[in-house]
Amino acid sequence: MAPSSQSTIATEPSTRLYVTGIPAIGEVMDLPDGAVKHIQARRLKTGDGLVLFDGEGGEHIATLLSLGRRDATARIERFQAREAESPIAVTILQGISRGERMDYSVQKATELGVARVIPVISERCVVRLDAKRWAKKQRHWQAVAIAACEQCGRNRIPIIDEACSLTEALAAVEGLPGVIFDTEGDRAAGDLQPAEQLATLIGPEGGLAPGEIQQVADLGWQRIRLGPRILRSDTAPVAALAVIQTMIGDLG
Repeated sequence: MAPSSQSTIATEPSTRLYVTGIPAIGEVMDLPDGAVKHIQARRLKTGDGLVLFDGEGGEHIATLLSLGRRDATARIERFQAREAESPIAVTILQGISRGERMDYSVQKATELGVARVIPVISERCVVRLDAKRWAKKQRHWQAVAIAACEQCGRNRIPIIDEACSLTEALAAVEGLPGVIFDTEGDRAAGDLQPAEQLATLIGPEGGLAPGEIQQVADLGWQRIRLGPRILRSDTAPVAALAVIQTMIGDLG
C-alpha cells in the first residue's frame, strides 16, 4: 500500500532523532538504521510525528510514512528554528574515568549545555589504551552525546575530542578564560565573570595531581570553591556546569 500524500501529522511529535541529509520540505527520506531501530523501540506507527535534526541548528517536523522490519520513510513537513543552546560555550577538559562513569559525564554535560568535551589522559588516569582503542572510545562518547541531545532537546551536537594529554588539551583552549573548581579555591561562585566562552578542568577518579592544578593556576585560571566535599569524577562536571549555568548561563 502506497504511503498517504496527506501532510497532517496524526500525533504531536515526541520522538527526536538525529539524522543527516534531511531533504527539502515536502520531500520523503529513507531513515537510517539507527533511527529505524529507535522508532521500533518506541513502537511508533505510520502517521506519527517525528522531530528530525542534523546538528546544524533548528529542527524539522516530519511524518512517519512507512515502517518495515529494516526500513522506514518520513516526509518532511516543516522547519522550525528552535534552539536550546546556552549563551556561554563551555569546554570541559574531562579527566577520563572508567566505563560508565565517563559515559555519565558526557551525557550529563551534554544535557547541561556543554559545547565541547576534551577527554584528558591525566597523571592519575587509570584508563590506558592504544591509539586505535582511544579512537573507538571517542566515537562511542560522541554517540552518547548525540543520544543525550535527542533526549534533552538540543539541536546542536557538542564536540567530543579524541583523548589527549593535559598539555595538549590546554593548548586547544588557549586564550579562553578558565576556571577550576576545588575545595581549596580562593574564589566563590559569585566571582565568575560573564563570558561568551569558558574552559574548566575536571579530574579523573584519582583527582588532579598538584602539578596539574598548578599548571592551570599558572595560566591564570580562577580556582572556585565548590564546597568542602570531594566530588566523584562523574559528579564534578555536573556540579561545575550547574554552577556555571546558574551564575552566568541560562539556569539563573
